[in-house]
Amino acid sequence: MTADEQINALQLTLPPAPPRGGVYNPVVIVGSIAYVSGHGPYKGEGEYITGRVGEDLDLAAGKAAARQTALALLATLKSELGSLDRVKRVVKLLGMVNSTPDFQDHPKVINGCSELFGEIWGPERGIGARSAVGMGSLPGNIAVEIEGIFELHA
Repeated sequence: MTADEQINALQLTLPPAPPRGGVYNPVVIVGSIAYVSGHGPYKGEGEYITGRVGEDLDLAAGKAAARQTALALLATLKSELGSLDRVKRVVKLLGMVNSTPDFQDHPKVINGCSELFGEIWGPERGIGARSAVGMGSLPGNIAVEIEGIFELHA
């Protein structure tokens, strides 16, 4: 099953590709590698999931925010590439969690993104290397920011 077919099978709805929040390119392609700028949990129409995990949001809500961020990343990839079927594999993700100083489950939050990519591309192609860290704040008080590196089919 292709990535686009898998998204339909999972009954997922991608938001529109998020608007740019600064001076950068959402995706830069070098050879067969796509570098995707940091995305937040964009829901559409300027709406994001906001708040600090450990204060405003619990672990489950943080994980849901990471899953929503994955959908936003997919929306940008589809917008820039034309089809998610151009993605050969997830190479690496960097997940940043807007969290309280005592929150320690950053990897469990970012699993919301990694698990979704695993569902779409399978464990061999959808799960890549990853870092998950806590931040004292994120732009606009978004709950999560994730950037990614993806290998593309030639």
